[in-house]
Amino acid sequence: MMFTPGWAAKLLGITDQNRKWWILFATGIAGGLILLDETVVGTAIPTIRKDLGMSAITSHWVINTYMLVFAAFAAAGGRLADILGFRVLIPAGAALFGIASLVAGFADGPTVLIATRTVQGMGAAVYLPATLAMVTVAFPKEQRGMALGIFAAIGTGFMAAGPLVGGFLTEIVSWRWVFWINVPITAAIALIVGIAWFDPPRIGRRPAFDNAGLVTLAGGLGLLIFAVMQAGDWGWTQPVILACLAGGVAVLGMFVVIENRRDMPLLEVDLFRIPAFTACALVMFAAQFTKITIVVFGALYLQDKLGMSPLTAGLALLLSVAAFPILSAPVGRLADKHGARPFVLGGWAVATLMNLWIAVATTWDNYWLIGPGLLVWGTGLVFCYVPVFKAMSNAVPKEKQGQGSGVGMSARLLGGTVGVAVSSTLLVSTESFQIIFLSTTAVMFVTLVLAWLMITDHEE
Repeated sequence: MMFTPGWAAKLLGITDQNRKWWILFATGIAGGLILLDETVVGTAIPTIRKDLGMSAITSHWVINTYMLVFAAFAAAGGRLADILGFRVLIPAGAALFGIASLVAGFADGPTVLIATRTVQGMGAAVYLPATLAMVTVAFPKEQRGMALGIFAAIGTGFMAAGPLVGGFLTEIVSWRWVFWINVPITAAIALIVGIAWFDPPRIGRRPAFDNAGLVTLAGGLGLLIFAVMQAGDWGWTQPVILACLAGGVAVLGMFVVIENRRDMPLLEVDLFRIPAFTACALVMFAAQFTKITIVVFGALYLQDKLGMSPLTAGLALLLSVAAFPILSAPVGRLADKHGARPFVLGGWAVATLMNLWIAVATTWDNYWLIGPGLLVWGTGLVFCYVPVFKAMSNAVPKEKQGQGSGVGMSARLLGGTVGVAVSSTLLVSTESFQIIFLSTTAVMFVTLVLAWLMITDHEE
């Protein structure tokens, strides 16, 4: 596909030869923005809770509303990418995310903040799956691992800065800036993609959008997450909790039935017949589960139990993400050369062991015991993350990259929202951070066994 630069492209120096690198830069920033939002907000939550007079459960909804909506709509974002194309969808989603971030910074109570976080989740779900799919289309298959590694390196650079930036803004400036910093970043994403990308000609008919699938997926997930989140506060035997649990299961059952009957479903269940794809989705789910417990509940632990300030807690958590921007690109190249399986399994095994280390170390409430575990945990996770994205991408046909990315993103975000729900409930009911980290270790171990059985280099 030839690229004819206009005056804006010439001003930025975008040509047909370097266009894919501009796309990689913009999409890396887009992915980084989501990762930054996770780590920045997690560090700021204790201060936001005090400033707006929230209960512990309500403050956790500030994080989980965003993740729940993101998880429910990410598959829709992947499908919309296949329908509308990247050039329309990414700037539109980035604009929605940026406007919601602007309003969130002005929130004067939990209702406004949670509502704007809902809109943020929709914006992120619209554009992020499309950015990952765009990278796989812009680069040939033999360079895909390298490109995804660079994509991850840019994005995780933002994530690595998140705890420090969140702590600095919260303690020195204002927690409101953890939302306002998103505005110029989203503007840059929309500008670069709008200038540098032109969608290739469509092959075949335009896919239809599955409205019924979206409603049942979002409704079922919403009921289940609400029940798990509130059960610790209201009690598991309360009629409303039991009704939400039963209703969530029933609505998700309807979703599966609907998807199996659609010619062009929101979520192509047939993709899960590919063992490598299913295993990668499970790893993404569990990876986000453990990351959210470390970043969000780790920040709470450092501030509530060890008495750290937001800035000090941000500095302390840097060890957990320090390896991502340094190792993501090299790991991507190694996965191109040697295959995904050894890195996924080895990295995940190390991360699981270190999560157990952190859980045990909380017995003594000593950061100098916890810190080394955070560093090695993050290093193990980075060796798993990039190869998993590569294996999932290679398992999906080119014309379904948007759908595959959307499903993968849904699995990742669902892991985060389930992680917040389960950990929040455990914290309210047991007041023990150690129980949170031990339960996460159990999830990781089960995932390790399943990944060992299902991921093979042959299936890539």
